[in-house]
Amino acid sequence: METTESGREALGPRAFVLRGFALPYVAQLLPAMALVLQAAPFRQMTTPGGFKMSAALSSCGRLGWTSDRRGYRYTEIDPDSGLRWPVMPAVFMRLAQAAAAEAGFADFVPDACLINRYEPGAKMSLHQDRDERDMDAPVVSISLGIPAMFQFGGEQRGDKTQRVPLFHGDIVVWGGPDRLRYHGILPIKPAQHPLLGNCRINMTFRKAG
Repeated sequence: METTESGREALGPRAFVLRGFALPYVAQLLPAMALVLQAAPFRQMTTPGGFKMSAALSSCGRLGWTSDRRGYRYTEIDPDSGLRWPVMPAVFMRLAQAAAAEAGFADFVPDACLINRYEPGAKMSLHQDRDERDMDAPVVSISLGIPAMFQFGGEQRGDKTQRVPLFHGDIVVWGGPDRLRYHGILPIKPAQHPLLGNCRINMTFRKAG
């Protein structure tokens, strides 16, 4: 991993870690997120294979992501409440667009924000983000709370992966030729964060529709 002149850490031709980029937004992010979670609480979804996901999930924006025995997909309606997913808070949009622009992706307008909660032991297996219709748009992934070890691989599941430690306020952005690279999170190690306790929150913005 190399650091570019702008201070971005390059993971690939169009994939970057923006260290601490979210920190100036945290004071507004957390209360906005609390309101989203009141309307659409975290839930542990079931994979098509019938297994419970170890990370709990919520969503906001025009589209939310869901998983059950019928498969992975985006929906306009929260299946738990029968209502539309909460509107994406303005501070979410500002941060996602600023991070995308910093990574070289101008004019990013996400319509989905997935919010994952990882407690110690939770993980996310290597996967591609390919349920979105717009593959020209990047993925913007924000880390809050306790540290995580991010895996960033190639376009095949068996390709060698980079291990990238992520800390509170870090953002990973990937798109272009890196858009379909496999990625995941290794099991979260026990820790405490002064604002979020013993969990990691990951906010992932996409142009899904």
